[in-house]
Amino acid sequence: MSALKKAKGFKKSRPGLYLSIGTSLFGAVGVVKQMQLARREDDKLQLLDAIVSGAAILTSVAILVREVRRMDIDDVLADD
Repeated sequence: MSALKKAKGFKKSRPGLYLSIGTSLFGAVGVVKQMQLARREDDKLQLLDAIVSGAAILTSVAILVREVRRMDIDDVLADD
């Protein structure tokens, strides 16, 4: 199996999804720092950018969590 196929398979695996969730949550740290800086400098445009970035991170985590739940449902159905 080629390295590219292995990487694509890992992305859809349970550990791959957990890694993606962790990476997204790690990105949230940067957004929090950006929000703090924007508040200190009273920069409304930078604050808006941080809020939009935070919403994108939350959306991606929600999608990844949904995928993990679907995997759990598929596992339960496969055991029967």
